Amino acid sequence: MNPKCSRCDRIVYPTERLNCLDKCWHRGCFSCEVCKMTLNMKNYKGFEKRPYCNAHYPKTHFTAVADTPENLRLKKQSQIQSQIYYKEDFEKNKGKATQVVDTPEFLRLKKSQQQISDIKYHEDMSKRMVDDAPPPGIHNQADYQPPASSQTYQYDPAPAPVHQPYEPAPAPAPQAGAPPPSSTGKRCRAMYDYTAADDDEVSFLDGDVIVDVHLIDEGWMFGRVERTGQQGMLPANYVNNI
Repeated sequence: MNPKCSRCDRIVYPTERLNCLDKCWHRGCFSCEVCKMTLNMKNYKGFEKRPYCNAHYPKTHFTAVADTPENLRLKKQSQIQSQIYYKEDFEKNKGKATQVVDTPEFLRLKKSQQQISDIKYHEDMSKRMVDDAPPPGIHNQADYQPPASSQTYQYDPAPAPVHQPYEPAPAPAPQAGAPPPSSTGKRCRAMYDYTAADDDEVSFLDGDVIVDVHLIDEGWMFGRVERTGQQGMLPANYVNNI
């Protein structure tokens, strides 16, 4: 006996039968419940054994639970119980080491690590015995001294030399009316004015000639101002070679 269509309640013959959602349909009656668009087995969506298109498929909504005083009380009570159980379990297991289960994989790794340690230990011992063994011509172990390369020496570095400041010999004071002493060293000309900042420095003016110039280090020189006869330290970047 031929079944009836779930939509039009008419007999469905085998040539036009469509079995879906546990029901029988005419191919033309298998349509969306809302827009009546004809559907097929590829584009339909079933809900409560009724066909729907993708646009009109009913959407499920979650039921919101109101925060009533009773629900809030139960929620707070559950949190308190969880904290109590957590503290009891923590105090009970405090100080106890976690036992590692001797699984086959753990035992295999443990055995492999032990074998590697034994091999390395034997290699180190063999190497040490070869290094400490006396030469073939020496039979008495007490007469053998290890090579100098294997002995340990304590090296005490020599103290660094103390740098002494440069103190030139004092020049004799020029006599009144006497001509300035002749210069035999390097001569420079001052490009700027400079005022001595320390006792061992010398002041000069722009254009002064500096004679008997000696380079002390990078940035400082020693010389005598030809105009005043004073000598001392002066910055190297304030003068220029003549």
